[in-house]
Amino acid sequence: MLTISFPAQAFGTNCYVLADGPGEECLVVDPGIGIEESLREVLTTHRLKPAAVLLTHGHIDHVYSVTPVCGGELAAYIHSDDRYRLEDPLGSSSLGDQLTGMLEQQFGRKASWREPEHVVEITDSQTVSVAGIDLDVVHAPGHTEGSVMFSLPGLPDGIPDEAEVDRTLITGDVLFAGSIGRTDLPGGSAEAMQRSLREVVHPRPDSSLVLPGHGPATTLAREKATNPYLQGL
Repeated sequence: MLTISFPAQAFGTNCYVLADGPGEECLVVDPGIGIEESLREVLTTHRLKPAAVLLTHGHIDHVYSVTPVCGGELAAYIHSDDRYRLEDPLGSSSLGDQLTGMLEQQFGRKASWREPEHVVEITDSQTVSVAGIDLDVVHAPGHTEGSVMFSLPGLPDGIPDEAEVDRTLITGDVLFAGSIGRTDLPGGSAEAMQRSLREVVHPRPDSSLVLPGHGPATTLAREKATNPYLQGL
């Protein structure tokens, strides 16, 4: 599977592009702030055509470019519990004013938002099949009410056999290398996050390659062994 990742200009949010191979349709996961030029380069280099946008949750640093990427044709997929955030992702964050000022300073223009025209609400255990790729939706609330992970068979091209992984888990802001997503923003819950880590994340196979919303890739085996938030579960 062709898997390309690059960080957004703001917050370093990882945007992922998934495809069966060059010249195919692709999925764009979490198009954050200022990703348009990097995404355009990836699409051109690999001759890819976006078929849909998948969102791990509704925070502005993960959804800011969803409408430009979708245009008037493509659907944006988001969990039903985070659907409301697409109406006003800046206003649904306690950091809205701070983010607006930061974006204006960094990009020289006022932050603006337009909701995508086509939104598909997804739920736990649903399989999303787009662009020849099947992804299982794994609801893992805590960072937000509708935070999800996407689980899919197979691995990005170029992963060595000694990595001992056989499937991919896109975790958004649920799980990072050595840490987890914060729970102190509106809609966050430390109790829900603890439950998700214990009942949803920890039971998943050690052989999962973890592609997080921020920071480097890791493996679930490594996180179970070293991540302090997964100890004692």
